[in-house]
Amino acid sequence: MIVAIDFDGTCVTHEYPHVGKDVEGAVPVLRELVGEGHKLILYTMRDGKLLDAALEWFRKRDIPLYDVNRNRRQTEWTTSPKIHADVYIDDNALGCPLKYEEGVRKPYVDWERARKLLVEYGLLYE
Repeated sequence: MIVAIDFDGTCVTHEYPHVGKDVEGAVPVLRELVGEGHKLILYTMRDGKLLDAALEWFRKRDIPLYDVNRNRRQTEWTTSPKIHADVYIDDNALGCPLKYEEGVRKPYVDWERARKLLVEYGLLYE
C-alpha cells in the first residue's frame, strides 16, 4: 500500500520552521511499514531548505521514502494534483470512520459516525 505521511505534528513535534523532536512511536512504526513492503510518501507543506531538513530527518533515521509531495506513478492515469495514497497519516486528520460493505471494493465514509466526531470536536452541534 501507499501511505502518505505528514511531517510536522506527525513525525516530529510542532516547532516549524525548525524540525521538532521525534514524536514517540513514529520512527519504529514508519520503519515497520517500510519493512512490510509499504511505500511512504512524505506529504508536507514544507519546501526549499525546510523540506530538505525534513528529508534529512528521514535519511538519518534510515526510513526510505517512495516519493515527496507527489506519487510518481499516478501521472500514468491522472493529471490530478491530489496525491493518491491508500492511507493518509496526518495530525490534522479527523480519524475518518469507514463502512465496509461486502462486494464493494473499498470502504467508504460512514457519515453518521463522522458527524458524531465533528460534534465531539466542536465543529457541529447536536
